[in-house]
Amino acid sequence: MRQGMKSTDKNIWHMSSIELYVNRLDSVESVLPYEYNTFDFCHDFKKPSPSENLGQVLFGERITSSPYEFSFNKSETCVKVCMKSYDTAKEDQKKKLDFLKRGMQLNYQHHWIIDNMPVVWCRDINGGNKYCTTGFPIGCFVTQSGVSSDACFMHPEFNKTNTYYIFNHVDITITYHSENEVDWYVSKLVSARLEPKSYKHVDENHLTCNGTPMEIPGDYTDKLNITYTYSVKFEENKQIRWGSRWDYILVSMSHTRIQWFSILNSFVVVLFLTGMVAMIILRTLHKDIIRYNQEDIQKDYGWKLVHGDVFRPPRHGMLLSILLGQGTQVLIMTFITLFLACLGFLSPANRGALMTCSVVLWVLMGASAGYVSAKVYKSFRGLKWKTNFLLTALLCPGVVFVDIFIMNLILWIEGSSSAISFGTLIGILALWFGISVPLTFLGAYVGSFQKFDYPVSTNQIPRHIPHQDFIRRPLFSIIIGGVLPFGCIFIQLFFILNSIWSHQMYIMFGFLFLVFIILLITCSEATILLCYFHLCSEDYHWWWRAFLTSSFTAVYFFAYAVYYFFARLKITGIASTILYFGYTMIMVLIFFLFTGTIGFFSCFIFISKIYSVVKVD
Repeated sequence: MRQGMKSTDKNIWHMSSIELYVNRLDSVESVLPYEYNTFDFCHDFKKPSPSENLGQVLFGERITSSPYEFSFNKSETCVKVCMKSYDTAKEDQKKKLDFLKRGMQLNYQHHWIIDNMPVVWCRDINGGNKYCTTGFPIGCFVTQSGVSSDACFMHPEFNKTNTYYIFNHVDITITYHSENEVDWYVSKLVSARLEPKSYKHVDENHLTCNGTPMEIPGDYTDKLNITYTYSVKFEENKQIRWGSRWDYILVSMSHTRIQWFSILNSFVVVLFLTGMVAMIILRTLHKDIIRYNQEDIQKDYGWKLVHGDVFRPPRHGMLLSILLGQGTQVLIMTFITLFLACLGFLSPANRGALMTCSVVLWVLMGASAGYVSAKVYKSFRGLKWKTNFLLTALLCPGVVFVDIFIMNLILWIEGSSSAISFGTLIGILALWFGISVPLTFLGAYVGSFQKFDYPVSTNQIPRHIPHQDFIRRPLFSIIIGGVLPFGCIFIQLFFILNSIWSHQMYIMFGFLFLVFIILLITCSEATILLCYFHLCSEDYHWWWRAFLTSSFTAVYFFAYAVYYFFARLKITGIASTILYFGYTMIMVLIFFLFTGTIGFFSCFIFISKIYSVVKVD
């Protein structure tokens, strides 16, 4: 928002209106968000609502206009917005009031926007610090037993049991920065804060915005009037520049103050462990290769013994090649998305840009999925490349689509704003079958004429694998293999889950990209290390083990998500629980695919390299 005037006449301000937009309402106690118009608040249906991109639609964001409108640098006090009347004897009005009460009981939060900036609510906590969020509650509820929510707890006067207190008034403070630009004196909005309050307005013609709070008894059966008001004031701040105006949100929000010491400690541990893994493998392998190439007369031993079986095609090669193709597609999509977000192209100011970018990249990377899947399948001596193409294009995306469709049915039934419309579903199917599937076919067609060149030939008769003790068996190594990669991401995973389910802003994409790179390195080295140990024990069934060793990190991901659900969240209701685990399974599947793909190709490159530098009779 830029307000300007000529610098030769700095005493005359050109007033400009500032519009306030409202987003969906959500709650940490429910996965079901609702549009602002679903609740019986003050509405303005005359103004057009801003258009939404694909990412906003998929995330369930519904930004609409509101009747709140201010004039720049014009402070106002106790301005009436509207009045809502309820008669519990009338069924429709009783339902509206009950829905409003339900929203206060589940602590649903408003999300307001001014000049594309979220309006934050800051409150004092222990130690004199401020805790700020980008949402503020509809109201609060004191139960029959006297238990109150956070908002009621901060107001000692909210003490009546079985009573709802609605925040029908807001004190808004808008901060701006003024500077000279050529011949114009320009003012730009740099922050917006509010303080929700509850007032019982007795005289509608003489509003004072003070006094007793607006109470709604839980068993109220009479007529009720709720008047919504606001006060606004403007403050000039010469320190905050327009380019850094989002910093006030990050600095003031205590949950974004990441414990850098813990993260740095985790980072050092990961570097130390991966360095040890690399050192052990390189030193041991160097000695093995020298020994194998010098002792031509002696009998082969160790990993050289299985050179005639190490590239023997695995069982269920079709399924493995499909997972690798989809994993490659997801891996490339994730890397490019995080890289662009790290550069600032997908900042929170560009609402929905992160999801839109991810979907577009996934669609365009269909060619890579088809190519990798067909080439790997061809290397496994597979002949049904058309079946391979169809399953690559349909299997994993189909699982995700069915999951989304089932959850969307639940959202439709519950009337949530996150429910994707039928037209949007058709659009998603059009992207899938109209762009992604043809690109997958193109990649599969090219890949079906190629295969990987192995450095050694495969014997006709499979070699007998000696008995393996417990620690060398596949299950044990797969379980152990996922520990190290998960150890380097679980701290960051906490903040990601917070941003998704606790509706907290996430903007640390630079650090997230760094953690992603560490995850790639850790998955690769852990898989290579375990693969080498198994080859030394003459177990050449490494194909599936390489994929599952690193992809088992997704199992730890899911276990942590279950812990987070019970320990951190207050979600209630069957529908919200199903939605939580439904969305979690999609994230786990994506994580399973790209971590498994990292482990597989790291191990494949490692094995191809070591068998290409030894003498084989």
